[in-house]
Amino acid sequence: MPDIELKNISNYVFNGLNMEIFDKELLVVIGPNGAGKSTLLNIIAGLVEYDGNVLFDGVSVNRMLTDKRRVGYLFQNLALFPHLDVASNIGYGPAVNGSTRENIAQRVDELLRLMKIEHLKDRYPKNLSGGERQRVALARALAVSPQVLLLDEPFSSLDSGTCRCIRQEIKRIQRGLGITTVLVTHDMAEAEEMGDRIVAMNDGEVHEVADIQRMYRYDLDDLSHLQNCTSCAIDCYCKE
Repeated sequence: MPDIELKNISNYVFNGLNMEIFDKELLVVIGPNGAGKSTLLNIIAGLVEYDGNVLFDGVSVNRMLTDKRRVGYLFQNLALFPHLDVASNIGYGPAVNGSTRENIAQRVDELLRLMKIEHLKDRYPKNLSGGERQRVALARALAVSPQVLLLDEPFSSLDSGTCRCIRQEIKRIQRGLGITTVLVTHDMAEAEEMGDRIVAMNDGEVHEVADIQRMYRYDLDDLSHLQNCTSCAIDCYCKE
């Protein structure tokens, strides 16, 4: 998975932004609305125009189309297709990329198991809880085997009663797959829980960088600090 460098990035938000995202890390970008967080993700994905250089492992991707950058993107509104069931939502990306029906089915089954949602395979988004929709959306983002995963305020659609430990499960999956990941949020508690590093951004500028592994040292295998989510509709580590 790549190390990502942004060099002298300028557009309608940024004016000479420089940033590095390390191989396999989960970088959290925090800041208020309008800080430039989502625009940063869109630049990495190649969805907006910019001046400057975006490098994956030292190789410029400026002229590379979005689908060639091998980026998985989990949008804030999740953007599941309401007319497709869970399996079809997850398999959409590989289908568009020309994978065979057999390979799509195999990939979908792998991700259903990874996200612990095999029992949801034939359901439609309207019949899923917020946490279930989140898992389906993440599985869809992973279905194209991305090198980079972009998460745009992925927990904002979850109500306060939804199982909080899904954040730790997502981090476990990210670490297990070794995907270079950027997550944006405005929630400091969420940033501290999820990130290897935190970048504070405002008005298109980086104001502070913090190494969370040095600030908060705890073993991800020790989940005693998580709430007991007995009411969660899906399997969670905190139930085990």
